[in-house]
Amino acid sequence: MGLGGISLWQLLIVLLIVVLVFGTKKIRSLGGDLDGAMRDFRKGMNETETAVEEAVEEAAVKPAAKS
Repeated sequence: MGLGGISLWQLLIVLLIVVLVFGTKKIRSLGGDLDGAMRDFRKGMNETETAVEEAVEEAAVKPAAKS
């Protein structure tokens, strides 16, 4: 048994059909597009975390300055 009741042979057959239908060039470009999208997502998440941390630090400094 493989993943969720799908055997290794069934996965290989599905992979072969996908390669025959789409071709290796299109699959390769799809992988590159997916990689770029993931890279942009991570960059956006890091920018958001940095902005949130800066806002929290700024909010913590402002009340202390008023006292």
